[in-house]
Amino acid sequence: MDDPTLFPPLNAALNGLAGLMLILGMLKIKAGNEVAHKRFMFAALACSVVFLSSYLYYHLHFGISVKYQGADWGRPPYLALLLSHTVLAALVPFLALRTAYLGIQDRRSAHKKWAKWTLPIWLYVSATGVLVYLVLYVFTDSGKLAFEALGT
Repeated sequence: MDDPTLFPPLNAALNGLAGLMLILGMLKIKAGNEVAHKRFMFAALACSVVFLSSYLYYHLHFGISVKYQGADWGRPPYLALLLSHTVLAALVPFLALRTAYLGIQDRRSAHKKWAKWTLPIWLYVSATGVLVYLVLYVFTDSGKLAFEALGT
């Protein structure tokens, strides 16, 4: 895959899909369906692993960093969004793996305690990941300008 323009929408889709799997997994456990809960949560984890691999490949292979190029009034809220997303995204792999491990080990009490923190943070990161994509590639020309500067 040598077309860098394919990665941002793919990564946003993977983020959105992970978020959907998290919501469905939460609904299933609230309904008492532990088997479906596990399947959805492992699907969310898989989406996030594929996302992280794709994201790292995109940035390491192509070296593209898209800067916000929208209206001046939009810069502060975008940077606040990006900062909160980035800080919390750095925590998600650790939180998700610990929570999954506790669930796999059938340590239900500890799993529930960790999940109460992990789920909202992971959902926030999934949703804001999609929002960052929308801001840079749909609502502004930031992505288009970055790719044009590279000649793609």
